[in-house]
Amino acid sequence: MNTPDFTTTILVDQSPKAAFDAINNVRGWWSDEIEGQTEKLNDEFDYHYQDVHRCKMRLIEVIPEKKVVWLVLDNYFKFTEDKSEWIGTKVIFEIEKKDNKTQIRVTHQGLVPEYECFDICVNAWTQYVQQSLFNLITKGKGEPNSASTPRTEHEKKFEAEKK
Repeated sequence: MNTPDFTTTILVDQSPKAAFDAINNVRGWWSDEIEGQTEKLNDEFDYHYQDVHRCKMRLIEVIPEKKVVWLVLDNYFKFTEDKSEWIGTKVIFEIEKKDNKTQIRVTHQGLVPEYECFDICVNAWTQYVQQSLFNLITKGKGEPNSASTPRTEHEKKFEAEKK
């Protein structure tokens, strides 16, 4: 079934365990300013990037080396009219062995083209998964953002507007 939800996939030489461990190291690939726990069922964590984006996630499914699902409990975007976009959506990480490689499929279920943030969010998720998470798995070092280190084009744009 085709879905308009955002999905991106990466393929790595590392094991499903290495992929699973990297996904759960959210500070290592999304933001080094994550607050809270990010590894076990029912763990909750907060993400924020300056005053531009903040959200609260809960891990609602954790199957070692196979799957991790985050539920968005709360969300705020400075740049959208509807400040609640993302609330109730799920970020799903599915890990699967493919021949001698490991495939990681990331779906943001509920992130659809009708959302005002869709293009910005697609670009950001693509960069964080295809580059930062990929590098954390394959090289041991991701490229998370921080208050002083914007990573995506939109983060850089917001940073430039502040100056």
